[in-house]
Amino acid sequence: MLPLALAFSGLGAGTAAADPYERFHEDMVAAPGGVGAIKVRIWRANNGSNKAVYLLDGLRATDDVSGWEHETNAAWLADHGVNVIMPVGGQSSFYADWYAPSNFNGQPYTYKWESFLTQNLPDHLANVYGIDRNNNAVVGLSMGGNAALILAAYHRDQFKFAGSLSGYLNLSAPGMREAIRLAMLDAGGYNADAMWGPPWNPAWLRHDPFVAAPQLRGLPMWISAASGLPGQYDRPSSLVGSFNTTNAMGLEALARTQNRAFQVRLLTLGIDTAHFSFPIVGTHSWGYWQDELWAMLPMLKSAIGA
Repeated sequence: MLPLALAFSGLGAGTAAADPYERFHEDMVAAPGGVGAIKVRIWRANNGSNKAVYLLDGLRATDDVSGWEHETNAAWLADHGVNVIMPVGGQSSFYADWYAPSNFNGQPYTYKWESFLTQNLPDHLANVYGIDRNNNAVVGLSMGGNAALILAAYHRDQFKFAGSLSGYLNLSAPGMREAIRLAMLDAGGYNADAMWGPPWNPAWLRHDPFVAAPQLRGLPMWISAASGLPGQYDRPSSLVGSFNTTNAMGLEALARTQNRAFQVRLLTLGIDTAHFSFPIVGTHSWGYWQDELWAMLPMLKSAIGA
């Protein structure tokens, strides 16, 4: 539980000749919950496609740009016929609609991320850029991997593909809810009770992919978690780096266990539309997530018709 509480979340292939920043926009999109507006960074598809992939961040999402932009070349997906949408912010949010502001850290507004991602943002993208409200993809890592599956489960018209990279997909497993509470305290001082209430509140079940799995029937999915063994992107050069790598090993090993259990869960339900990727090396870190993003691209594009 300790590694999860300390750091719940944390470059490969797929470049092209064009520069997606030539087709880049940054918009402030009206959002519910009292936040006013949320920054969204958008890269338009090189071929004029109206299909998009929404990329969701990890627990320690920052307010300047998405971790996907900080740490990977994900924007270059736009050179492969798909609009790239990166909402910014949402630290410790699980991209959910919360009950109330987090009182532990004096948060002045209530997170309403699910409403934003399924109502405000698709409306804005359709009205301003002609991007389809439906038939899109959602992909996330760690916290965002959980959210990607939940958003797709309950908004099947909007999302025809979901990708979860190192997601924690069984929130009802022993110790998980308590671990999430500790992780949220560590990442910004957030109160999990403001999110889904106390651990026995039904909202925890509603946001658990293991419980929501029947809603994923027929949905193309890419679900990945590595072994936790260090690989090519793990070369710590300092004591802090060594600590972070050790932490990332534990986080990924836990994700692997949960993803294996989720694989069995889908099999017992007769759901056969998920591709599972279990690399023999890799930790809870961005280089491996970038590799998985490019690996899933053909499946993603086929699912959304891009």
